[in-house]
Amino acid sequence: MSEVNLFGVDVTADEDDPTGYHTSYARIAPLVGGRLLGLSVYELPPGQSICPYHFEIGFEEWLFVLTGRPTLRTPDGERELRPWDVAFFPDGEAGAHKVTNNTDQALRVAILSNKGDPGAAIYPDSDKVGIFPPNKLFRLADAVDYWDGETPT
Repeated sequence: MSEVNLFGVDVTADEDDPTGYHTSYARIAPLVGGRLLGLSVYELPPGQSICPYHFEIGFEEWLFVLTGRPTLRTPDGERELRPWDVAFFPDGEAGAHKVTNNTDQALRVAILSNKGDPGAAIYPDSDKVGIFPPNKLFRLADAVDYWDGETPT
């Protein structure tokens, strides 16, 4: 069994993240041998968010505030959280969320979820759906009929 300290684990950023989403992270499950649950630690500089407002299909997530005071947006509105606060995001639209650092100091949160492939997320603000893998996003407005393009054999 392995162990990782969530306050001290090294986090890395994706260099191609756009302004507003420059967030560093560490995937904890591979570090400790986890297979069925995923835990990620995120470090958010001031003015940055983890990802756009979204909800998962087929997965639930838990947010744990480690340090700082993130702003959490949900279908009920926005509120500021404090260290050691926990928020739960159920599967589906009721679990929509976005985590942003509106303070002047970096903060750290952890998000726990069940794992599985493929994953799907809906982004209500931009009318998109994402499928992971293959890590592709599509506009919901591009939806076609189930039988579109099909021909009988």
